[in-house]
Amino acid sequence: MQNIQNVKEEAIKIINQMPDDATTEQIMENLYFKIVVDAGLKQPNIGEGIPHEEIKKRFLYND
Repeated sequence: MQNIQNVKEEAIKIINQMPDDATTEQIMENLYFKIVVDAGLKQPNIGEGIPHEEIKKRFLYND
């Protein structure tokens, strides 16, 4: 679990990188995107997700 101070610092960093005229909705979208990406990156480490070979079977055509 992340330290709350690190989470706040990350959120502030994301907000500071946005244009000064960013809307609240845009800020929330960017923060949500970060949450979703981080969760997806953690999946393989906790036994979730789909193995690479399975992805290849599902999406690549074998001629």
